[in-house]
Amino acid sequence: MSKKILVTGGLGFIGSHTVVELQNEGFEVVIVDNLSNSSEAVLDGIVAITGKKPIFEKFDLREKKKVQDFFQKHTDITGVIHFAASKAVGESVENPLLYYENNLGVLVYLLQELTQKGEANFIFSSSCTVYGQADELPITEDAPVKPAESPYGNTKQVGEEIIKDTCKVNPQLKAIALRYFNPIGAHASVEIGELPTGVPQNLVPFITQTGIGLREQLSVFGDDYPTNDGTCIRDYIHVVDLAKAHVAALQRLITEKNDTNYEIFNLGTGKGSSVLEVINSFEKVSGEKLNYRIAPRREGDVIQAYADTRRANEVLGWKAKSSLDEAMSSAWQWEKKVRSK
Repeated sequence: MSKKILVTGGLGFIGSHTVVELQNEGFEVVIVDNLSNSSEAVLDGIVAITGKKPIFEKFDLREKKKVQDFFQKHTDITGVIHFAASKAVGESVENPLLYYENNLGVLVYLLQELTQKGEANFIFSSSCTVYGQADELPITEDAPVKPAESPYGNTKQVGEEIIKDTCKVNPQLKAIALRYFNPIGAHASVEIGELPTGVPQNLVPFITQTGIGLREQLSVFGDDYPTNDGTCIRDYIHVVDLAKAHVAALQRLITEKNDTNYEIFNLGTGKGSSVLEVINSFEKVSGEKLNYRIAPRREGDVIQAYADTRRANEVLGWKAKSSLDEAMSSAWQWEKKVRSK
């Protein structure tokens, strides 16, 4: 019997790639998505890759009654991978209550349902933003959690605390928080990829949209940081590698390999790349010259952040495989496909 997994936000960038990997591993997937930052057309891409259509239910998880009704209808859910959340730092500063309602209220509703089940497995989409500017690099899971720079960052910190407190009093609930670094790229089939609504909040889609002529120019915020070329450094991980880590984490819980009923793993490559290195990688794989300018620093930008991935490598048995060039190439192929329609 295949195990049924709920993927919230499963038509989004990371969610859709994870649905593909779950279906490839034989899981039955149910997606809940309100399409606020995604499109139902992504289902076609998932089907084109896997040959299977996941069950899709469109509703807003902020509606508690609908969450309750969903779990009454799908009593055989064995695990939940929770992606559905708002994730724009700037927007969270301007509209904090939206972020607290969407990112924390929904989490509470899901956990309330899962704690009523005999056994439940829960994977939480967290972020390296919880570390802020870390005291030491690379960043281990034991690094201190710093005061959040934004309401978005705070929802990830508080979200982790909610899960930890819930697991403490519900031993039948097993959870893993995955702290991502910077997901980029697209599926090799170019059937799914990152498709931000409006102006991209992340570097790579802004690069590819500038490369294809959708944006006039890319701004590089600051070239006077204490790094090799003066620009900020991040750990960029291919989204397919990231998706596979979610399957590994879920299987760890289902097969009861977990050491405690609440665990944390960093997901990155373990290598930092500067903004200019990412631009150079794009120019190399695309053959395009990118129009960019150096702009003043942005407030709140962390100078450097990259993961110590040993715990994920050794304990989860997972390792990022794709290079920056491979990830950038897939992002560019996806951008070209999207704009050719």
